[in-house]
Amino acid sequence: MSTSYRNIIRDGLWTNNTGLVQLLGLCPLLAVTGTLVNGLGLGLATTATLAASNTTVSLVRKLVRPEVRIPVFVLIIASIVTIIELSMNAFFHDLYKVLGIFIPLIVTNCVIIGRAEAFASRQPVGKALVDGLAIGIGFTLLLVVLGALREIIGHGTLFAQAHMMFGEAARDWTLHLTGNYHGMLLAVLPPGAFLGLGLLIALKNHIDRRMEQRAAQAPAVSPHPETA
Repeated sequence: MSTSYRNIIRDGLWTNNTGLVQLLGLCPLLAVTGTLVNGLGLGLATTATLAASNTTVSLVRKLVRPEVRIPVFVLIIASIVTIIELSMNAFFHDLYKVLGIFIPLIVTNCVIIGRAEAFASRQPVGKALVDGLAIGIGFTLLLVVLGALREIIGHGTLFAQAHMMFGEAARDWTLHLTGNYHGMLLAVLPPGAFLGLGLLIALKNHIDRRMEQRAAQAPAVSPHPETA
């Protein structure tokens, strides 16, 4: 498997996207995406955890004995999540209360320990950091898109409660997309999250098939074109 920076970024964002392909971390993904802001908040916390844990694991990978590597990785991840949780409680208290238990539960997210074991423990620091950022950003984008769709369909708004993340100046950022829309309850309930994620997975698969068909239909280019 190629581990060039381009492939690492492409895999994290699209080809091997955590939520759309691996279907990992679905519990927080489905639980907190009632609004765009909630999804963005959890996504950024997860991205910070991935980047910091991957980097730390890569730095200590040659110092940790194989028999104890998993407990050490879990301890590293738990320490990083604790720092992030306390920071969110201090600086984004309202958002911290909304996300609740799902911030400390980042420790148990199988994506985090999976990338630490499968990638960061075998790669240099630079590639481990890029992998953590790519996986985290890909996960965050999915959270944001799913949260935006559920908020639009469920409430008819976008950027509701943006002040929880961006401060009091963002209280007026809420966009009301329709005048007399009363919302669709299904979109903000758990079944709506499952339906929304299923539609996004189907859309990705459709795009991938179209790209494969175009690549197959493209004329082959000779590496040594004939010259007159």
